[in-house]
Amino acid sequence: MGKMSVDLCGITLDNPVIPASGTFGYGYEFAELYDINILGTFSFKGTTKDPRFGNPTPRIAECTAGMINAVGLQNPGVEKVISEELPKMRKVFRKKVMANVSGFSIEDYAYTCEKLDKCEEVGWLEVNVSCPNVHGGGMSFGTSPEAAAEVTKAVKKVTTKPVIIKLSPNVTDIVSIAKACEEAGADGISLINTLLGMRIDLKTKKPVIANKMGGFSGSAIFPVAVRMVYQVANAVNIPVVGMGGVSKAEDVIELMLAGATAVEIGAQNLIDPFCARDIINDLPMVMEKYGINSLSDIIGGAK
Repeated sequence: MGKMSVDLCGITLDNPVIPASGTFGYGYEFAELYDINILGTFSFKGTTKDPRFGNPTPRIAECTAGMINAVGLQNPGVEKVISEELPKMRKVFRKKVMANVSGFSIEDYAYTCEKLDKCEEVGWLEVNVSCPNVHGGGMSFGTSPEAAAEVTKAVKKVTTKPVIIKLSPNVTDIVSIAKACEEAGADGISLINTLLGMRIDLKTKKPVIANKMGGFSGSAIFPVAVRMVYQVANAVNIPVVGMGGVSKAEDVIELMLAGATAVEIGAQNLIDPFCARDIINDLPMVMEKYGINSLSDIIGGAK
């Protein structure tokens, strides 16, 4: 059997498969279905400084080979995540977990990351810079190299654990943003977050989602993810976590060949709650089929 373990920012994962934030809750819901300790790790629900109810409904729309969501970072806030959610998670998951953090100001990011950095079960901080910057004219932190670097620096000042910056694909040049984050001290980059999408109801002649637009995810975006992971992995010297439309073991291999050290699975978890487990079980067979002895050996192999 081939070797599936990989090293992500100094922490060994048994395999590179990671359910993505917002699609796996805090793990304990999925633990009722199977032993989630089979996972490399998982990224828990996006956490903000203060509680958020999220966007008005409807906030989900189906589309060909994907979906659009505008949930709006619904979460109980960092204090309750630490006091209520993590203790429940700890009962079902023995490995280090990835804490996904969102914010609406530099101070928000720093506050939330500093709190979660002190939690023993947290192995990495995945900092989502794809949120609107309320102090920057509605612009996302992740669409400007300078703003993304500023968040990175602020978070690195108050944390000791690896910081992985999660980038938005809704930009002209993702490479310049990734490089700015690396220069500011990021330990890793994760990408891609959702593309911006929209659906219109032909009967009502109005947008399907109350928010009008939302995050487009699912298998339709996979080629975009492969391209952007390839571009970023060839431009930085820190690990890249790839995601976007992953639905099978072959997709994991493809993203790793593009340069990903580990691979997150998002929308497919909502379609098939067993998909991460099944991908892990399928990986040895797919590795054998393509003559792969060790997954860590193929990272960035597509030159």
